[in-house]
Amino acid sequence: MRVIDELGEQLGVMAPFEALKMAREKSLDLVEISPNAVPPVCKIQDYGKYLYEKDKSDRAARKKQKVIIIKEVKFSVTVDEHDYQTKKNQAVRFLGDGDKVKASLRFKGRQMAHRDLGYKIINRLIMDIGEAGTVEFMPRMEGTTLHAILAPAKKPEIQMPPAAPKPKQLVPAVAAVAEAPEAPAAVEAEAPNA
Repeated sequence: MRVIDELGEQLGVMAPFEALKMAREKSLDLVEISPNAVPPVCKIQDYGKYLYEKDKSDRAARKKQKVIIIKEVKFSVTVDEHDYQTKKNQAVRFLGDGDKVKASLRFKGRQMAHRDLGYKIINRLIMDIGEAGTVEFMPRMEGTTLHAILAPAKKPEIQMPPAAPKPKQLVPAVAAVAEAPEAPAAVEAEAPNA
């Protein structure tokens, strides 16, 4: 196995019992770092410190992870215009927050004979959302429910323009004008015409 000491320097390839003997002489542990490498890589270090560092890096990775939640917006075939606008605005807000939206419409009783009305409402929602989201699953029926899933639109990476040159300082120029002696006011007396 390839052995690395506590300072991070390679000691070379050696037999496991030799590496273990070296670790015990230093009152440390022999920790397998990369078992899939050929030969496997082991490091002489304190095992408790190794677990602490590993846990710390795992927590940092979890902190950066974004969990996508699916929020649901429910409609009915007989939805009023104001209710539709309110639920559409909710869906846009959810998409803006980075969550997926499930738009569902449930048919009750005789409404099943008018599925086209449900498709019109869901398709109108998709059109109204526009740039805020993309359709992940087109509207489809499952039992008595029609639903579609919308995902947040990918935000284009904004490239910062090159830094503009700093404007020249105007303060010294203003101070120079203020310090300049004033020219005497030229008062022209009108000479009488002789």
